[in-house]
Amino acid sequence: MAQQANIAAQTAFAEAVITGHLDALDALVAPDSVDHDPAPGQAQGPEGYKAMFNELRAAFPDLHVEVEHLLATDDEVAFAYMISGTHLGPLMGRSATGKKVSYRGMQISRFDSDGKLVERWGSSDELGMLRQLGLADA
Repeated sequence: MAQQANIAAQTAFAEAVITGHLDALDALVAPDSVDHDPAPGQAQGPEGYKAMFNELRAAFPDLHVEVEHLLATDDEVAFAYMISGTHLGPLMGRSATGKKVSYRGMQISRFDSDGKLVERWGSSDELGMLRQLGLADA
């Protein structure tokens, strides 16, 4: 049953990000949660995730994340996803371009026995995203 609980927790995390109801992360992320692939300056725990996703949602107000493949164990959830959106706000100090992006990523999340996220490993094609926006050389 832990697999289903972890999938439910990961799904709730994604829903909070997609809808912008980021205060829900307080109940889903352990205070000392570690992101092994943090954004620059990202703090630990729920506050770090909220700050990172607030910036991403401000840059891409129509942010959409589609899970393409998911695997779960008793304490981990791994998934591949596609992120898409339109760059309508500042991102990494750069002005909005109005361009649409679509790029892939993968993540592994580890949960404790209370169903809270305690560790995250992830990678997304940020260079591909920046190239699509015209903010990085091909």
